[in-house]
Amino acid sequence: MSKLLPIRKKEISSLSPLRSDRKFGTDGIRGPVTSTMNPLFVTKLGWAAGCVLKEEGISKVFIGKDTRISGYMFESALQAGFISSGMDVTLLGPLPTPGVSFLANSNNQVGLVISASHNLFEDNGIKFFNKDGQKFSAELEKRIESKLNHDMVAVDSINLGKAARMNDAQGRYIEFCKSTFLGLDLTGLSILLDCANGATYSVAPKVFEELGAEVHAIGSSPDGININQNCGSTSPEFLKEEIAKGEYDLGIAFDGDGDRILIVSSNGDILDGDDILYILSQNLTEGSGVIGTLMTNKALEIHFEENNIDFYRSDVGDKYVLQKLVERNWLLGGEPSGHIICLDSAPTGDAIIAALKFLDAVKNDNFSIDKTLNNFKKFPQTLINLKVDDPNNIILSDKFWSEVTKIESKLGNDGRVLIRPSGTEPLIRIMVESKDSGTSENLCNSLAELALTL
Repeated sequence: MSKLLPIRKKEISSLSPLRSDRKFGTDGIRGPVTSTMNPLFVTKLGWAAGCVLKEEGISKVFIGKDTRISGYMFESALQAGFISSGMDVTLLGPLPTPGVSFLANSNNQVGLVISASHNLFEDNGIKFFNKDGQKFSAELEKRIESKLNHDMVAVDSINLGKAARMNDAQGRYIEFCKSTFLGLDLTGLSILLDCANGATYSVAPKVFEELGAEVHAIGSSPDGININQNCGSTSPEFLKEEIAKGEYDLGIAFDGDGDRILIVSSNGDILDGDDILYILSQNLTEGSGVIGTLMTNKALEIHFEENNIDFYRSDVGDKYVLQKLVERNWLLGGEPSGHIICLDSAPTGDAIIAALKFLDAVKNDNFSIDKTLNNFKKFPQTLINLKVDDPNNIILSDKFWSEVTKIESKLGNDGRVLIRPSGTEPLIRIMVESKDSGTSENLCNSLAELALTL
């Protein structure tokens, strides 16, 4: 049976006042290059992380990056910071985030990625992976934050770290992706890939081509500035428009660092993470359940319950999905945004692996997405990302929560309300879900209008 946390209780625990001094959000450290993520801070971050890792007996780190222009600057800054702490550095160049996770796991070495994921080029960030290829623990993040409060002091010259470059990092990751699906033949399949002008631009086309598909790529000409710009998984309408111009079997959209995926059918239907989880769950290993999040569509929860598939909602964020998967020894989890984790194939969310899993799941239906999704209809959701100066003004407002309670009572069992702050941006996310799209839209808009008055 599914396990749904009481929404109200879960919201209260998730919406405690945000710490103004925190550095790590739900997905590493991220912010504007001109303020939060400046070169001096990034250099000290490399030093602080290096000092903490040295205390753990770790002396080497991989550094990868996506395609945004500030990556050159931060690659040098991090390299200097880590070397000053006595850590050896191996530069990987442009590589999808899950590619760095794979190399960390396969080499028993920590790794990090310079990326702001789905954000535009003005932002950048750092994601950290341990030797298992999974995100750093909260305890390790806190230790790094604490170290940032100390003065930066380099080790003696004789103990400084060294730098090297891995020239075949992309090739190793491509071979890993292909080797995970040795029996998958994509011959005759026409695929349009939207690489978001990001880290998958030179990797993803080769993976699908070498498995036999006819591949066409858009969003595959990064210039350092156009990453995620009106393309990729955050702008699926672009892929939908391009699908309509040609004869493609399907389209696949990645985000800037290659850990999110959306699918577009030949008919122009956009499939999000919930649709993908529905399809992948049909091949679940016996005894394994599915981890979703507070954003997971209720229709998917009902489907799992009707089919005796265990289901649990985690907090929003792929690292929380991963934590619950590991705790329960389950293999499949994800978010509507397109983070899909398949632990039987990769140690973290991997968009290319998820895409190959998806194709493997629909191949028996002759790659007909419509046929595979025929019995699944999601509840309409309205989501508003509201930019605010101080999210705590809304989080702590009795007036706001009184209105939320009224709406929850009105919806009853036919809908949900979810309010949460972004872990990476100054946003409040307001979501209303109901069986009727007009109802969810009107109620969500009314909550957003109220929030703007607080």
